[in-house]
Amino acid sequence: MERLLINNIGLLATPEGNSALCGGEQGSVRFLRDAWVLCEDGMITAVGTGKAPEAERVLDAHQKLVTPGLVDAHTHLIFGGWRQNELGLKLHGVSYLEILAAGGGILSTVRATRAATEEELANKARAALDEMLRLGVTTVEAKSGYGLDLETELRQLRAIRRLDREHPIDLAATFLGAHAVPEEYKNDREGYIRLLCDEVIPAVVREELAEFCDVFCETGVFSAEESRRILEAGKKHGLIPKIHADEIDPIGGSMLTEAVGAISAEHLIVCPPEGIGAMARAGTVACCLPATSFYLGSTFAPVRDMIRAGVPVALASDFNPGSCPSLNLQFVMNLGCLKYRMTPEEVLTAVTLNAAAAINRADRIGSVEPGKQADLVIWDAPDLDYVCYRLGSNLAGRVVKKGKQVV
Repeated sequence: MERLLINNIGLLATPEGNSALCGGEQGSVRFLRDAWVLCEDGMITAVGTGKAPEAERVLDAHQKLVTPGLVDAHTHLIFGGWRQNELGLKLHGVSYLEILAAGGGILSTVRATRAATEEELANKARAALDEMLRLGVTTVEAKSGYGLDLETELRQLRAIRRLDREHPIDLAATFLGAHAVPEEYKNDREGYIRLLCDEVIPAVVREELAEFCDVFCETGVFSAEESRRILEAGKKHGLIPKIHADEIDPIGGSMLTEAVGAISAEHLIVCPPEGIGAMARAGTVACCLPATSFYLGSTFAPVRDMIRAGVPVALASDFNPGSCPSLNLQFVMNLGCLKYRMTPEEVLTAVTLNAAAAINRADRIGSVEPGKQADLVIWDAPDLDYVCYRLGSNLAGRVVKKGKQVV
């Protein structure tokens, strides 16, 4: 098999291991100067410094920084329409939950998504994935949740499956039918929960369309007890639990992580100390979304408290048409330093190995080590500090996916 050698690396920066890093280990990054990486059959076979081995193809890094490919562990990639019409409402002080209660927000996107074909949804998302790839992202988690009925939820997940097969970026699919209560069930919440548990989840699993089950545990959406029921139904059918928790009100979502064994908890803007403790005991990855706080003008998640408590922290974009219409994970890295007060090393772990752990892939991606998939970024930067310091420019120079240069 033809081998690829990435040679003349000025600085290689990577976390190490096959599981999430937490506490003081969150910032444990290995730095190698004058390094090289050997790839074969899409996998990393050797990493070293000094004299490099021979290979059929050589990619000169020109003494630049090299890191693992970035992993975006929380996106709402598949949706119809946009919601630019809500910007003026937000500027005049109308809250996220008020917009939702008036039939806008998620419900507006539901109407547009239900009207779109699978091909239309896939084509729109493909353009977003192309942009993500140019930004150095090589793996993406993608949620459903803008269908809120059997047919459209399956259509969203089929679009994700199609893109996973066709696009260089690898996708991990999450079923989020519990994203809101649809308008036709606004007077029958219990009926919608039964629909999810008894019909939609089994159908998703029969078609092998998702790996994870998520729920929006929030005031006016799903209570902690309702969230538990839905996640337990998913677990019964083999779906790994995730949970949108403590984004606006701390109603018990983060504390539920221990009870259901959630692989990740998402948002956590107003996560209380007892929720942080539950996540630490459960080994749940805290998937924090600073660009959403930035866009909504809200507070930022207590990430330093999480790290001190031993909770592994990942950072993700939360790309969606309402609360975060940005897919720029490099901007998220900037915000991780500026708003969460994370070090560049902690941030790198958060968008690589810990993000991989949040989607159950830390054993195969998220670090530059032999035995891992050959997903790497050659940055237009001399070191990691420069990537986290520069704001607003795409510094991903070249991107290698499964041992092939794709950007």
